[in-house]
Amino acid sequence: MAAAEDTASVSSVDILRIMEMIPHRYPMLLVDKVVNMKPRVSAVGIKNVTINEPYFPGHFPTQPVMPGVMIVESMAQTAAILVVNSLGKEAEGKLVYFMTIDEARFRKPVQPGDQMHIHVDCLKQRGPVWKFRGEAKVDGKLMAEAVFSAMIMDK
Repeated sequence: MAAAEDTASVSSVDILRIMEMIPHRYPMLLVDKVVNMKPRVSAVGIKNVTINEPYFPGHFPTQPVMPGVMIVESMAQTAAILVVNSLGKEAEGKLVYFMTIDEARFRKPVQPGDQMHIHVDCLKQRGPVWKFRGEAKVDGKLMAEAVFSAMIMDK
């Protein structure tokens, strides 16, 4: 397959394809689907938040709330999928490491039963380093946001 075909805009990426693209697995795989992906530009990840998530029994037992760090991680995973799609097949399975997290804001709690839409926009890319702006929304309402950068590397 030609590189142009590898990095074409796609309407949807399912969980099986996501697991080919990034190395994360349960309980750390935090993106169920990606929609509206435009290589080197943007993507929207979807995370269906369920009561079965491993952190809910302790965060918090009487009022389960998705930890903010997990929300930011879901942004990073959505961005990693965008990076792999942008770079093509040779990038599949590589690791994308956080470098910075800036301007993180947590507006409202994400709870079991929510469907989180994770919007990531590529702000800049230089060599293996990518910078993104991410927003997590539930029912169109902003729940969290952050600016972050990451580097793609071989395992």
